[in-house]
Amino acid sequence: MEALRLDWAGSTPQLSAAGAMAGQGLVTTVSSHDGTAVVAGWVGSVRHRVAGARQLLETFGRPGAASRLPTGDYAAVLVYRDRILLMRDEQARIPLFFRESGGRVSAVSTSARHLGAGAEPERRYFCRYLTGNTAQPHSELTPFTGVHRVLGGEVVELSVTGQMRGQVPRHVRHAGGDLPVPAADGPHLTGAAKELRLALENAVERRMGRTTACHVSGGTDSTSVALLAARLLAAEQDRPGDLVLLAGRFGRGELVGEQPYLDGAMEAIRGHVPAARPMMVDVDEVADFDDFWHHAGDADEPHAHAFRAPFWGRLHAAAAELGCDTLLTGCGADPVADANPLHLHRLARTGQLRQMTKLARAWATGGERGLRDVVSACVVQPTLPLTAERVNTLIRRRGTVLGGLGSFARPRWLRSDFARAHGYREAALAESRFVFGRRPEQSLYDAANYFAAPDPLSWRRARQDGFFLSHPFLDPEVVATMRSLPAEATFRPGRPKAVLREAMADLLPPRILGRTVKIPFDELYARGLRKHGDELIDLCRSARHPLIAEMFDVETLCRAVREAQLGIGDSYSWDRMNSSLALVVWLERSGQRSRTLVPVTSGP
Repeated sequence: MEALRLDWAGSTPQLSAAGAMAGQGLVTTVSSHDGTAVVAGWVGSVRHRVAGARQLLETFGRPGAASRLPTGDYAAVLVYRDRILLMRDEQARIPLFFRESGGRVSAVSTSARHLGAGAEPERRYFCRYLTGNTAQPHSELTPFTGVHRVLGGEVVELSVTGQMRGQVPRHVRHAGGDLPVPAADGPHLTGAAKELRLALENAVERRMGRTTACHVSGGTDSTSVALLAARLLAAEQDRPGDLVLLAGRFGRGELVGEQPYLDGAMEAIRGHVPAARPMMVDVDEVADFDDFWHHAGDADEPHAHAFRAPFWGRLHAAAAELGCDTLLTGCGADPVADANPLHLHRLARTGQLRQMTKLARAWATGGERGLRDVVSACVVQPTLPLTAERVNTLIRRRGTVLGGLGSFARPRWLRSDFARAHGYREAALAESRFVFGRRPEQSLYDAANYFAAPDPLSWRRARQDGFFLSHPFLDPEVVATMRSLPAEATFRPGRPKAVLREAMADLLPPRILGRTVKIPFDELYARGLRKHGDELIDLCRSARHPLIAEMFDVETLCRAVREAQLGIGDSYSWDRMNSSLALVVWLERSGQRSRTLVPVTSGP
């Protein structure tokens, strides 16, 4: 989807924005005597998009501009008299790409597909994509040769004629590094809980719009965000906004068990804002992989989580009908607001083996796991991730395609000659270093940004919905706060997200405050494979894009689908299969856009 574009007419830059998205506030254009900025998303806060865009233009127009990018979810192009700047915030929610050849940029866009029309496919990108679900947002590669990604937190400088001048990489600009850590006070909260509460309140406030929707699932995370949003609205006596409480309602199956928690959350939130509008969307007939041809094929890049798009799309459509201009989620709380298990790795590498064993045993007891499993996952695998996966695959395969397949190892349906020729092993190494790094306990927060919020669906639907998803738990201030807390302040055996629960103890209903386990969405996935498994297999076998046969052993991929239908494998191996299926559809759709095609199936 193209929200903004930069082209050149001769040597003159021409900057444009999508009119419909500008009318919705999703794209903001500001000008001054120094230049012009087009910003997709928001800088500073959702409600003050224009002021944030103007501040961005003024800040980088001064000599010796700020060393760090401001907070927000945005991609921006700034055109000055003497230079052009391309930039994205650290969280990289909004895409931005440029087409370059011989050191000169010929076009900039939020759509890689628009820039890459007619270009050769970049096979190294597909190897990187297939290593795991975090690959896309932090890799410079795109599906098209000559089209490059502006990375999260990166600033690319061009001359006014498009000549490349330099790039400031993301690891130099750490979003949130200049954010103040809140002071700890208050009689009812410990210092850690107080810090998290204030950081989360600030993150929610930055994301509030005129009509704010909050996804409410009945869990600790989404309920916390919605309660804080309600309190903020209740305090706005002069100009209160509207609040929509968005939830999926299941009338059958195991997910019915979530309804009492959902009802309790709704009641608590409306206690602060009685005018809040509950929007309960019936999703009984929704299954994963519904209309997979559309959800996977129309994305700008291959979308690894396209199989879950039908559920989220149903909720997005309901929020759009009510005119919401932002949708807040609880996404990201699991890795960010919980105790950091990779702290065990730090203890091991610094020789504190007795303390590591003691803490690992407490972690195992609290999570009802074996000590060996905890040490393997938190100490051994981060140290030797590729070796650990290879050993695990050999032990657990037992003749299956999915058995033992983790996040990095080559799936058996990816042809070995393709993998060797186009750098799969190098891609797996790069991916494992990103996920774990030299200090895994710190890398967890960087990787969590991509693990927890893969929302290309939000970007693709933004024009029709009128809003972007936003994730307060992934706000730089919240992440910086949790980074600064010692392990002893965050870990309570058997009590996940202990600091968050303490921080929200005065607001969360007791039933939600005390729950530690939610019913997963496995039922939607199993139902989707039962409903669409045969169609997915037929789709793979009938695909005609030449790169599919070059890349995949199609029959082995089909066998993986059959095994997943039977419940063989685990979430890691299913994710690898889902990513590959999405890539098959994406390639086939891109290669046959001029033909009339029948989708895998139509959603409800």
